[in-house]
Amino acid sequence: MSETFLSIGEMAARTGVSTSALRFYEAKGLVTSTRSSGGQRRYARSALRRVAFIRIAQRVGLTLEEISSALETLPESRTPTKSDWARLSASWRPRLDEQIAVLQRLRDELTSCIGCGCLSLRDCALYNPSDRAGLDGPGPRFLLTGERPALEEGSTRG
Repeated sequence: MSETFLSIGEMAARTGVSTSALRFYEAKGLVTSTRSSGGQRRYARSALRRVAFIRIAQRVGLTLEEISSALETLPESRTPTKSDWARLSASWRPRLDEQIAVLQRLRDELTSCIGCGCLSLRDCALYNPSDRAGLDGPGPRFLLTGERPALEEGSTRG
């Protein structure tokens, strides 16, 4: 094993990402490799952090376009420093905070909705009588926006 570069197999083993995923990331410009004299891919060790970053970013729901835009802010001429990563991470804080808020609403509201027993906002007599929410269009607006529909007068939450 080279001190500076990793083969695609070594990179896959170190990152937990398949070789096909590494080739995909490279095709999308998220990571780069050089070629050995025999034409084999070789990755700089600094690519380990990039791949870890890509995996985490995907896990929290960021798109490849968002990931690519973020990685473009990192220097190409040197290994990114802690302050480079901190700057990149800070730019995502609002996006991640909103995602956390949506997940918290999902956790809290899903439990209460299941508690009422109807399992359907379309037919829900408490939160959506006569499918009024359907008039505003498709999708889970109550969950995504945090909007709380008013209970019908005299209704209680189940």
